[in-house]
Formats: sequence, C-alpha cells, structure tokens
Amino acid sequence: MTSGDQRPKPPSDLNGSGLRIGVVRAEWNSAIVDRLTEGSARGLVEMNADLVGPVSVPGCFELPLACRVLALSGNVDAVVATGVVIRGETTHYELVSNAAASGIQAVQLETGMPIAFGVLTVESVEQALERSQGEGGHNVGEEAAVVAVQMARFVEKHK
Repeated sequence: MTSGDQRPKPPSDLNGSGLRIGVVRAEWNSAIVDRLTEGSARGLVEMNADLVGPVSVPGCFELPLACRVLALSGNVDAVVATGVVIRGETTHYELVSNAAASGIQAVQLETGMPIAFGVLTVESVEQALERSQGEGGHNVGEEAAVVAVQMARFVEKHK
C-alpha cells in the first residue's frame, strides 16, 4: 500500500440483508480474477447479502453486456464486475480497459442498476496480486462488494 492509498472504511452499520448482488467475472487472467471474485463473495457474506453467480464471460471487454443482462433480469439489486487488464506492449490495454470502464458506467446510467467496478487495470502481475489479496489484505473485489451494497441501499432509499 502506498502512502497515497486512502481507501475508505465501509460504514460499520452496512447490512446487505435482503439484497441480491450479482457477480460477473472475466475469464482472462483467471488466477487473479479468482482472487477478486473470492473477495467479492467474502465481502457479500460478511454483509449478509445474497450472492448471485458468479457468472463468467471471456474477458473484460464483455463485462458491460453481462452486467446489462443481469441488471435487466430483475433478479439482482446490484452487480459487481471483476476482471484484470494488465498493460502489455500494444494499445490493447487502453482499448480494453477504457471499453470496460465506459461500458459499465453506461449500463449503470442506462438501467439505474448499481454496478461496482472491481476491475483491475494495472501495469504488472505484481500490482494485480497486491490488489487481490486474501482475507485481511487489500482486495478490490471485496471493496467492490461493499460499494455494491452501499449503492443498492442508496438507490433503495431514493426510489
């Protein structure tokens, strides 16, 4: 963790009871995505939310469509998207990471469904491993589960 890394702590009274949270995972870089998905599941269990899935798609480019399908299904209150894009030697990194982020945001705004961004966009495998640690460590998937519950409660309160 760097000195500039100031992740917020979830509210101590955050409770996901009665919420159904879908998890969509990309298959590419599956060893790391497995860690993120496990973090999401761990976070949801800790908050008493029901986990729907995870469902898998080939890569991060496909995450927005899968999130949209879940959002429109009527079966979930929020979605967590997990995946990893690691910079390589070509512009593929920029294309995929930008498409995933903007696509997920567009689906969120179109459907009104909260979609937590548990997608790592990193320079190296080492950075991905640092951000997908096990219980008690930094895990973006677990953090995304918290965001999903927070935003589902926000939407519920303001409907």
